[in-house]
Amino acid sequence: MITTPPHVRIPAVLASALLFLYGVLRLVDGLDGDHGPGPAWNLGHAFFLVAFVALGILTIGLRQVAPAVTVRTRLLANLATVAGLFGVACFLWVILGDLFAGLRDAAPLPDPLEMIGPILFQLGILTLLTMLVTTRPRRLPAWSPVLVFTGFLSIGVNLDLLPVGALLILAGLAPLTRTRAYALR
Repeated sequence: MITTPPHVRIPAVLASALLFLYGVLRLVDGLDGDHGPGPAWNLGHAFFLVAFVALGILTIGLRQVAPAVTVRTRLLANLATVAGLFGVACFLWVILGDLFAGLRDAAPLPDPLEMIGPILFQLGILTLLTMLVTTRPRRLPAWSPVLVFTGFLSIGVNLDLLPVGALLILAGLAPLTRTRAYALR
């Protein structure tokens, strides 16, 4: 069995839980027909912010456990990590702008980055997860990145599906939360 380090386990659970709470608070905030500043909005966005910090830490942790034996796999893992962290930075920029209107007005995230940031984040983290599936011994079950992708997809389809997407992401990351990681030969 392969040991999963705490800097992978903890952010996997924390990020998923905070995404779920953000999704629930987003739904509560929208009950009046409007999403905007208020207690549920602010608390939800604070959870969202910390969730993406945790996802950044998870990305780095996945890079550290991703098999990178050959030059090609090292390059792929490094590119996936850079893409994931760049996407996390874009998300953090937008979330901080949502929390602080003055920041959003003074330094809005450029439109191309607003579009490509989430894609790069998803590609980066999914690539790292897939690398953990395709190695021997296998460190994740094949369904793990599929569930994470399905969670991302559901959130992309409709932000009201954030709680469902967060639970799918948590289910996909669950094998990382065990003291001993999944291992098949």
